[in-house]
Amino acid sequence: MALNRPRVGVFGGAFDPPHNAHVALVQAALAQLGLAELRIFPTGDAWHKERALSAGGHRLAMAQLAFEGLPGAVVDARELRRAGPTYTLDTLRELQQERPEAERVLIMGADQAASLPRWHGWREILGLAVVAVAHRPGATGAGPFDPQALPGLPPGARFETLALAPMDTSATEIRKRAAQAQDLFELVPPAVARYIDQHHLYRST
Repeated sequence: MALNRPRVGVFGGAFDPPHNAHVALVQAALAQLGLAELRIFPTGDAWHKERALSAGGHRLAMAQLAFEGLPGAVVDARELRRAGPTYTLDTLRELQQERPEAERVLIMGADQAASLPRWHGWREILGLAVVAVAHRPGATGAGPFDPQALPGLPPGARFETLALAPMDTSATEIRKRAAQAQDLFELVPPAVARYIDQHHLYRST
């Protein structure tokens, strides 16, 4: 890493809805990775998702509510405005053009990191960003992510580890609870819980 080079975090997701584990990850990234800012990208057309996502406007509003109290965190709506499938590669290219002096740090979970070879333009992604892999001790799986296990790993690829406390929170479970009008305040930020209730999100009727 070049000395005195500002670092910009990149964290994308459906945020359908954003929950407490997302907030904890952002807090950890801001504390551990030396970021000048962390840009949060609600995904637009999620080509890899089997289910349809909630309307982009709702997911954007919830993300803004979830992360608004974290200094250095900025919710960026560009992927929602972009036509066609949402690719992380396109976002990283745009950030490189906008801030060529900055080092980009792409933040993801270990399961996403293990599936990197299935990402669109994954080798170019590894040339545009350091990948910070979130690791939760005791999480289910074969063990800590090992980048050397990736087939065809390009030379010069850079990885870092982001340590997180164990937290078992699932957007799928939150949507199920919301559909049954159950309380969500232990799982999502209070403002997000109120937004879901006010807009009757995830209800079957």
